[in-house]
Amino acid sequence: MHLLDRIDSWADRIPERVAHQSGDRVITYRALRDQSDRLAAWIDDHLGDDRTPIAVHGHKEPEMLVAFIAAVKSGRPYVPIDIAIPAQRVDRIVATACASLVLTPAKIAEVLAGSTPTERRLRRVQAGDPFYILFTSGSTGEPKGVVITLSNLEAFLGWLIAEQRFTEQGETFLNQAPFSFDLSVMDLYGSLATGGTLFSITKEHVANLKLLYTAFRESGVTTWVSTPSFAQMCLVERTFDHGMLPGVTRFLFCGETLAPETAAQLLDRFPEAQVWNTYGPTEATVATTSIQITRDILARYSPLPVGVPMPGVEITIRGEGGGILTGERGEIVIAGPNVSPGYLGRDDLTAAVFQSYATGTSYRTGDWGRISDGFVFFEGRMDGQVKVHGYRIELGDLEANLRALPHVADAVVLPLERNGKVDGLAAFVVLAGPREGTDFALSSALKTSLADRLPVYMLPRKFVFLEAFPMTPNGKADRRKLAESLG
Repeated sequence: MHLLDRIDSWADRIPERVAHQSGDRVITYRALRDQSDRLAAWIDDHLGDDRTPIAVHGHKEPEMLVAFIAAVKSGRPYVPIDIAIPAQRVDRIVATACASLVLTPAKIAEVLAGSTPTERRLRRVQAGDPFYILFTSGSTGEPKGVVITLSNLEAFLGWLIAEQRFTEQGETFLNQAPFSFDLSVMDLYGSLATGGTLFSITKEHVANLKLLYTAFRESGVTTWVSTPSFAQMCLVERTFDHGMLPGVTRFLFCGETLAPETAAQLLDRFPEAQVWNTYGPTEATVATTSIQITRDILARYSPLPVGVPMPGVEITIRGEGGGILTGERGEIVIAGPNVSPGYLGRDDLTAAVFQSYATGTSYRTGDWGRISDGFVFFEGRMDGQVKVHGYRIELGDLEANLRALPHVADAVVLPLERNGKVDGLAAFVVLAGPREGTDFALSSALKTSLADRLPVYMLPRKFVFLEAFPMTPNGKADRRKLAESLG
C-alpha cells in the first residue's frame, strides 16, 4: 500500500484520533487528510507544471504535517526548515533547493481558510520520486540537500514497524527532534503509518524543565524517540522514571553514540521498557542498524554495538583501497533500498560517495567502524564531521562561516570532548586587525555575528584568539597541536 494511502486510511478508521499534538494544539486524522487534500489542490493550482520542492518553515505546528503530506500528494518533495535556523541560512537552503514556494503555518492557515473540501486526485509522489529533502552541514560552508525517495522511506518504515511491532492505533510517539533533523522521520512516519499520536516537545518545553516534565506526565507516550543526549538530560531529574511515563514500552535512540551508562540508567528506571540503539546517516534514511540493549549486552560490550543491518541491506567495512576488511577498523559502507540517490543538484558530491551496487546504491559514510561478533560498531568520523548532541556538523562549514566575518582572518574549529564524547566546539581564531577588548567581549561579538548565519547548535562554546596558527611541515594549520592546547 502506498504510504499516503496508509496514512489517509486512518481518517476512515479512527477519524477523531489525534494524529499530532504540539503544545495545546491538536489535529485529528480526519482533519489531516482533509486539510492536506485541500492544500495539495491549492499547491497544484498555484505551481502548475513547476515540480520544484516545497519549503516548509515552522516549528512543530500541526500545519507543518499538513504541508508535508500536501506537498507529496501534489507530486512534489518537501524541505522541512525549523525556525531555529537563522534567516540567512534559510535563504540559502531555499535557493539551493530551488523552492518556488515557502509555506509557513500562517500561510497554510490562510490557504485553508479560503478553500473548500475536494476529492481531486493529483499525481502524487511515486516510488522513485523524491519524498523529502533534508539539508545537512556542508564542508564548504554551503548546506547540502539529501534526497530521500518514497521507496527509501517505505523500506525504512517497513523494517521499523516489523521490528518494533507497534500496536496499531494505540501508540503515542515522542517527537523530540525538529522536523529539519532526520531523527524526527522515525517518530513522525512511524506514528502516522500506524495510526498513532505524535506528541511534540517544543522549544518552550526544553526551555522550561518544569513544563517539560508536566508534559511528559500528561503525554501518554509509549514510544520514546530521541537522541541519547536528550534522555541523559532528563535522567538528571530523579522523578524521571516509570512513575512519570508509565506507558513507555521502548526507547529508540539514533543520531549519536549511546553511552552504556545512559542505557543502564534507563533500564533501572523503566524496568518494563526496552532500550534500542540504532545507527545510520541521513543518506541512508535515518537508521540502518539496530540492537536491543539488554543487561547481557551491557555486561559484554563497552562501547555498545549499533547492531545488525535491516533486511536487504549490506554493510561492509572497507580499507583505503576499497577492499573489504574482516574484524578490522575501516570505513562503514551501506548498500540497500534505504540509501539515498544522492545530493540535490550536486553531481560532484554524489559521485564522490554514492555508487551503483548490485542491490541498488551504496554510500560511503565517512564513519570509522568494524564488525565484531556479528555486530556493527561505530567508531567515530573519518573527516572533519562531528555530532554535537545529535546534530551533524561539518567543521569546515563552521570555519567557512567564521572566515566570512569581517574581523576574522582565519579560523580552525575542533571538537571539545568530555568522557570520550563530543560535548561542544572550540574555535581558534586569528583576527584580521588589532585585538580590541577582552577575550570575553570578542567571543560574545563573534557568537552574536555567527548566530545570524548558523543554527544555535553549531555555535562554538569556546573561543581561543591567536596571533597565528602553529603549522605542519606542508604549510597547513597544525590541528593536532591546537587540540593538545585544549588539554
